[in-house]
Amino acid sequence: MRTILMLAGLVAATPVLAVEGMWTPEQLPEIASELTRTGLKLDPAALSDLRGHPMGAVVSLGGCTASFVSPNGLVVTNHHCAYGALQLNSTPEHNMLRDGFIAKSLADEPSAGPGARLWVTEDISDVTAKVLSAIPKRANDRARNDALEAVQKKLIAECETDSRYRCQVFSHFGGVQYRLFKQFEIRDVRIAYAPPENIGKFGGDVDNWQWPRHTGDFTFYRAYVGPDGKPATYSTDNVPYQPKQWLKVAAQGVSEGDFVMVAGYPGRTQRYQLASQIDDAIQWSYPTQIKAFDDMIAIAEAAGKTNPDVAIKYASMIAGLNNGRKNMAGMLEGFERADASGIKHREEAGLVNWLEGQGRSGKAALENYRAYAALVESQRQTRERDNVLGWLTRSGLLGTANRLYRMSQERSKPDAKREFGYQERDWPRQEAGLKQLDRRMDPGVDRQMLGYWFDKYAALPVEQRIPALDAWAGLDGSEQGKAGLAARLDALYANTTLIQLDARLAAFNADQASLKASKDSFIQLAIVLDPALKEMEQRFKTLGGASARLQPGYMQALIDYRASQGKATYPDANSSLRITFGNVMGVSPRDGLEYLPFTTTRGLVEKNSDEPLFDVTQPQLDAIAQRRFGRWEVPALKDVPVNYLADLDVTGGNSGSPTLNAKGELVGLIFDGIWESVASNWVFNPELTRTIHVDSRYMLWLMDEVYPAPAILKELGVEPHH
Repeated sequence: MRTILMLAGLVAATPVLAVEGMWTPEQLPEIASELTRTGLKLDPAALSDLRGHPMGAVVSLGGCTASFVSPNGLVVTNHHCAYGALQLNSTPEHNMLRDGFIAKSLADEPSAGPGARLWVTEDISDVTAKVLSAIPKRANDRARNDALEAVQKKLIAECETDSRYRCQVFSHFGGVQYRLFKQFEIRDVRIAYAPPENIGKFGGDVDNWQWPRHTGDFTFYRAYVGPDGKPATYSTDNVPYQPKQWLKVAAQGVSEGDFVMVAGYPGRTQRYQLASQIDDAIQWSYPTQIKAFDDMIAIAEAAGKTNPDVAIKYASMIAGLNNGRKNMAGMLEGFERADASGIKHREEAGLVNWLEGQGRSGKAALENYRAYAALVESQRQTRERDNVLGWLTRSGLLGTANRLYRMSQERSKPDAKREFGYQERDWPRQEAGLKQLDRRMDPGVDRQMLGYWFDKYAALPVEQRIPALDAWAGLDGSEQGKAGLAARLDALYANTTLIQLDARLAAFNADQASLKASKDSFIQLAIVLDPALKEMEQRFKTLGGASARLQPGYMQALIDYRASQGKATYPDANSSLRITFGNVMGVSPRDGLEYLPFTTTRGLVEKNSDEPLFDVTQPQLDAIAQRRFGRWEVPALKDVPVNYLADLDVTGGNSGSPTLNAKGELVGLIFDGIWESVASNWVFNPELTRTIHVDSRYMLWLMDEVYPAPAILKELGVEPHH
């Protein structure tokens, strides 16, 4: 507990920049003065009350964030966060992605999919002492990993005795702290309103991470529960969920300089990684992933050009890959522009020098740092193989077969002994994935992608390959063997029933003996792969135990070093709840270039073209030409604001997060950042960091004047014009 108290004191004692930091709720009282100075009108203590306003309205979508905006379960998030649900409900004849969707009544709201979930965080508890005390003294690395897994499963099982809740343990500061999140799980999520793709995704991947931006990136869901108020899967008997808190939409919006904050579930940042890790990202991992993303996108897009159904099936995957690809490209450019590697190496050298001057405690910390650096270095030895096998074995039909065979083994164990992802709590999501596969996968495209990764696998050094897989594929080093691989893959797809939903569900419920007796080609390949995949898993668990032994010491040394410089330390983003705050403002990213804080509908007209990504919808053009702006026009702009910039510290996962004003009212949704600040995931730059938000007034104008949704507006407390 000593390190926890030191950490809390550090946050309280050191000054912070208002723009920097993804703060945990329990840290907010310690930075109350900064919140107030920046412009917050609420009592800062209110932001630590997870059941109160406004935090009780903020929910996780798993990979994105959303918020309740009515007492009748209405939820708003980004269009790109709902893209997969819209894709799942689309066909070439009834294409929700292209045309948008407005439910005429509650009965017309379609399911967002059997796997769609909303999680409402109701409690966060500190379980650090329980977790750390569960690790046996002098445990080896594998035993340490197993003990950590066991205690987390125990804490989660105790938390989930009430079936309404889903619980998760989060590690902060590399294992210095552990927090248990208790979340009410909503299992029936439906689509209420979505603008056409030419609004929700205007500019597409060309405008992604760019400013000026003109994207209406918003969609409305609705949360449903059983008639008894408890979570329930989709049923016509279900009723809208009645949240304890919901956000009021501020029709007046925001102005330049106004305080804004975002509460959400940011994915991952790497601000405290070693210098060698950023070098690895620059020299290998990001370029490697960019190439893979480009090739996967090319395969899917080529197939989609001749088959509209395939285009819809892979629309969500392509959008995700394009976003990730551009993000990594932006980081590489940002790293070079900011000399990110040089900054990291100088910071690390400073840490080493400081530790060398700290006497006996510094010597111990220095030895721990060097051991941790060596551990990180050791993980690079098989990175090419691990990357290829990851792609090869986890996606498409082969990934499905591997999961089904592993499930047959895990089912025979007591629940506490099952691997994470295969416990009974995970079965509904696993089954939902099987049900959705028909709308997310085309066998012909899947065959091309699997062939691509088998070619990559065949190019690996022999010592990094799997002998059993080589034998199955006929990879004996000869050209004849390589030529025969294509025929083997063709036979793989010709002799499987997993393309059919009934077969997948039957395999999901089968025992191991039944699957071993199966003639299905993919199941048989999964059986071949199983020993090697388990061996890799055991290696990763040993590495995980070593990291759990060494990383907390490295992080504590870094925390102490930063404290000696007067710097606060907040935990890296890890998909747990965070709050960040700042102000609406533009930026001058380069000499002679200025980004104004607002864009307007004038920019839509200027960008309008026959290009699919920039084809402004006719109802928008008509409303703009006729200046049907109504109450949503801002006099100073003489137009309706579309997007705006603010200096908030966010990352992926914050998408869809509500942007709140000083009173905690909804003034927009965050959906992107500018190109110049992408590298902030690793090296934060307060001067350049800007986030992009869709303005609440643009959302309301669209629903009032362009694609009318009077029922939604009334539910938001806004009287429609029509």
